[in-house]
Amino acid sequence: MVTSHASIHHPSSSEASHREMSLIGEILDRGGIITGHQTTSKKRLLEQIADLFAEQLPAINAGKIFTTLIERENLGSTGIGNGIALPHGRIAGLDKVVGFFLRLQTALDFDAIDHLPVNMVFAILVPEDATEEHLKLLASLARLFRDEDTRQLLLETTDSSVIRNIFNTSTDINHQN
Repeated sequence: MVTSHASIHHPSSSEASHREMSLIGEILDRGGIITGHQTTSKKRLLEQIADLFAEQLPAINAGKIFTTLIERENLGSTGIGNGIALPHGRIAGLDKVVGFFLRLQTALDFDAIDHLPVNMVFAILVPEDATEEHLKLLASLARLFRDEDTRQLLLETTDSSVIRNIFNTSTDINHQN
C-alpha cells in the first residue's frame, strides 16, 4: 500500500471562502490521499476510514467516527455510481471539514446505486452544524466524479500532489458550469 499525505497549507479565510476550487485541496490537506488501499469489506473500509480520521483528529474517537459513518450508510449507500463512494457524516466537536481520498487496490462491493463495485472513495467529515456546507461539498464532489476524464485521471496516477491538483482543477471547471 502506498500512503501519502498532502502537505498542510492554511490559506487565509478570505481565500478559502471565495474559492470553492481550493476547498477540496484544503480538505485533503487536513486528511490525506491514499492509493493502493487494501481492504476486505465495506464495513472494514469504514472502520479503516474512521481510524484514519482519528489519527488526524485526536480529540475525536475512532468509534464515534465509525458509528457516524455506518449510521449514514444504513440510511442508504453512499456509493454514487461509476465506482465512486462518498461516505460522510457530521461530527460534534469538529471545527473544519476533513477528507480522505482513497483509491482501492481491488474494487469493493459497496451497494452502489448502479450495483457496480467501488474503486475510489472520498470520505468527509463536517462539523455538526455545517449542513449547508456539507450539502454543497457533496454536490461538488458528485459533479466532479460524473466526469469520465477526471475519474480516469484519478485512476491513473499515484502521485498525491497530482491527485490534489486534479481535484482542484476539476472542481474549478465543474464550479464554472
